[in-house]
Amino acid sequence: MTIPPVSNPPSANELLKLAHPTLDGTIAQSLADTEAERFTDDDNQFLKFHGVYQEDDRDLRKTGKKYIMMIRVRAPGGVITPKQYLELDRLSDCYANQTIRITSRQTVQFHGVLKSNLAATIKGINESLLTTLATCGDVVRNITTPSSPTEGAIGAELLAQAHKLSAALSPTTPSYHSIWIDGQQIDLNEGFADPLYGKTYLPRKFKIAFAIPPGNDTDVLTNDVGLIAIIEEGKLVGYNLALGGGMGRSHSNEATFARLGDVLGFITPDQLDQAVRAAVTIHRDFGDRTNRKHARLKYVVAERGVDWVRAELETRAGIRIQAARPFAFTRQGDPFGWQTQPDGKRFLGLFIETGRLQDTETHRTKTALRTIVEKFQPEVRFTAGNNMILANIAPGDVDAITAILNENGVVFPEKISAVRRASTACVALPTCALALAESERAFPGVLTRIESALNAVGLSEQPIIVRITGCPNGCSRPYVAEIGLVGKAPGKYQLYLGGNPAATRLARLWKEVVKDEELLGELQPLFARYAQERLGDEPFGDWAVRALWTEQAS
Repeated sequence: MTIPPVSNPPSANELLKLAHPTLDGTIAQSLADTEAERFTDDDNQFLKFHGVYQEDDRDLRKTGKKYIMMIRVRAPGGVITPKQYLELDRLSDCYANQTIRITSRQTVQFHGVLKSNLAATIKGINESLLTTLATCGDVVRNITTPSSPTEGAIGAELLAQAHKLSAALSPTTPSYHSIWIDGQQIDLNEGFADPLYGKTYLPRKFKIAFAIPPGNDTDVLTNDVGLIAIIEEGKLVGYNLALGGGMGRSHSNEATFARLGDVLGFITPDQLDQAVRAAVTIHRDFGDRTNRKHARLKYVVAERGVDWVRAELETRAGIRIQAARPFAFTRQGDPFGWQTQPDGKRFLGLFIETGRLQDTETHRTKTALRTIVEKFQPEVRFTAGNNMILANIAPGDVDAITAILNENGVVFPEKISAVRRASTACVALPTCALALAESERAFPGVLTRIESALNAVGLSEQPIIVRITGCPNGCSRPYVAEIGLVGKAPGKYQLYLGGNPAATRLARLWKEVVKDEELLGELQPLFARYAQERLGDEPFGDWAVRALWTEQAS
């Protein structure tokens, strides 16, 4: 194993981690200081490892910053118990802004938590046997798996592997427990080094996902490590291992780019732990620690090449990677409506607008779900598409659950357009510090305009995948959407076209800047052409590649 020397000065984040390898900073002192409304900038970096982002309400900046916290929960595969869901619901009402936000990594986050309520919220999460550790920061993030209960025993096996990997790849810092559970801070930095991450952890975040072809609801190739389950005669025989995916990029910086992972080859289930650990250490040892914009594993793979990465991984893991097994992804997306599990029980896939669980005057989704979970105790699953599944429901309870949803004005997925069901958005304004434009708040209105344009050309049932993000970091994975909107400035977006329904192809930049009010005018003629020119059931993204990119090339 060869670790390259550091030729340039390390970034400020690297120096912080080196000085405080337990990631404690002065968090406990700041928590105890009731006069301080915020944490220091240095502590803000440590807080991320603990699952916390210090934010402010950007709508209120003209009258002065109001500091609030976002807290993210770790839930491998997005599956939690009824008791855990009810506790998250309670905490969101007590300490957050009375909403729960489902993320694109199958977990949830709270918004609007005051510094004075931060410790109580995190302690409550831990008492429900969940955690916030390693949901942010330069570590392995929440691991995603296929959401649908129809995957049966194979899905359960992948979920178990996700939990096993999550535990093995979690940081071992003692500061998390001492600060948030014991309520005290003990300086244990002297001589401490995490067994996997060392003193400085990873250069940047690291994402892992499982998928079961032909479904790709986790967008597996957009992850640092993608594990594609290979099923033969109904049994899991191993995984095709993909490395080097990632969505984040920066405007006007061509050295940064979205990338899909390369399939290195096939590994057997007994090789999984070694292979994933080796991939993490390759990132740890070869990732860029001087420029955080260039610090993802995808740049190591892109620059050193697949052959080098395969050989390095084999050496570190002590395994031989076989030739990749045949597989094909044909679809992406969540299951909706009432469906039957392999064991005969029922499950309900619910569309959650922009992933925000909340009560409004007309749609009391949060109240309905609380009532259902309290009474019927379903398993709760969060999806990578910002939606939700209630599973393991007795067939005899279907009508009663349906009635509760109707009473609270919850709209069933079959009454929601196909394009809206396929949509995802990041949070963006008013809380995300990186947001350049609206996303979650604006997206319902954007989709209404898109629905109108599709209806006008007879495409009301076409499930075009549309995604929006408030900045180029791409949290909603817009670069694999058929239509991707990437925030560039207030009311202005880049327009990407040409991803596919299987999320195996990157979209291309179509327009550098489209104003929000001009978006419909840009899309309407494209939809009209698509309606006339598509071949059979050709998806919009495939048509865009065939028609638009061919025209542009000529």
